[in-house]
Amino acid sequence: MLESSLSKEQSLSQKFMNLNWGLVALITLMALVGVLCLYSAANGSVAPWASRHILRYGVCFAGMILIAMIDIKWWYRFAYVPFILGMILLIGVEITGRIGMGAQRWIDLGVLQLQPSELMKIAIIMVLARYYHTVGSENANNPLLMIWPVLMILVPVGLVIIQPDLGTAIMMCAAGGAVMYLAGVSIWIYLTLAVVAILSLPVAWQFLHDYQKDRVMTFLNPETDPLGSGYHIIQSKIALGSGGLEGKGFLKGTQSHLNFLPEKQTDFIFTLWAEEWGMLGGLGLLLIIGLILAYCIWISMQCRHRFSRILAIGLTVNFFLYVVINIAMVMGVIPVVGVPLPLISYGGTTMLAVMIGFGLIMSCYIHRDQKLQSFY
Repeated sequence: MLESSLSKEQSLSQKFMNLNWGLVALITLMALVGVLCLYSAANGSVAPWASRHILRYGVCFAGMILIAMIDIKWWYRFAYVPFILGMILLIGVEITGRIGMGAQRWIDLGVLQLQPSELMKIAIIMVLARYYHTVGSENANNPLLMIWPVLMILVPVGLVIIQPDLGTAIMMCAAGGAVMYLAGVSIWIYLTLAVVAILSLPVAWQFLHDYQKDRVMTFLNPETDPLGSGYHIIQSKIALGSGGLEGKGFLKGTQSHLNFLPEKQTDFIFTLWAEEWGMLGGLGLLLIIGLILAYCIWISMQCRHRFSRILAIGLTVNFFLYVVINIAMVMGVIPVVGVPLPLISYGGTTMLAVMIGFGLIMSCYIHRDQKLQSFY
């Protein structure tokens, strides 16, 4: 049974008032930065990207509030449902998925090109939080009890790899592995896996697609093919450097507006922002992101029960991975892997997944004083 520590349930008005409005404001501010970037990317026009970004954020914002208002015990009870639906969608991608840019990752829903792998990141975190709430921290290192969570990560990761989408697969593994570690799995297991992974790199290299090998070689030396595989990262570095301290000014970025910067509305949108607003603008955006992460971590620490703590911190890690991988990628610190900057890059599925995550985190906050027994 699930029991509330309160004598009666909170009313909807109480739940609404108990929303973390500071976090809501920061999320909205970050989305507004995305509107400015997309307006600039279209050379001072709200069409086609900025207007759709605003509409999508409005719809996702309403969904985030609705998710936050739903009692956390219901998310605990039905935690396996999103995972099952996500598996069905991933299998559906292999059967009827839309092919784009050489990969089969999307399902055409008419109003939205849905990428199930983005939603699967949220589903994996939910089921792992439910599982480790049930087994308890004292059993986290039991080899038999580790089989199920490992399968819950590796099976969808395998479906994503064959799309192929190595970047998303790595994010899913990283987020799932982080949840397991936070649930109590020993650090020595991760160190052992890291050693095995390093030793297996020569073998793994043979299974990479040609374009994936090109990305790695381009990362090591982009100047070897400046007009081909190295073009993206070279232009990104030029734009970042040319922004200087204060930037060139809104709508005055030469690399982006003269179309030297590729994918300026999606993967390389941080570069566009940094060129126009400079290092100070980039640091300002990072400050907003840092405050969002701090809020989410604080929320996880306020929760009385294990499910909400693991869920909130796992979703925070997922958001953090989006940001770190995207910014590191456009700066040339890691190979280009096609990970968008959440709430800023143009794209419906990523925004939907991130806003669902924030809704769940807020639900954890609103219902932070509830008690959840290990079984329902």
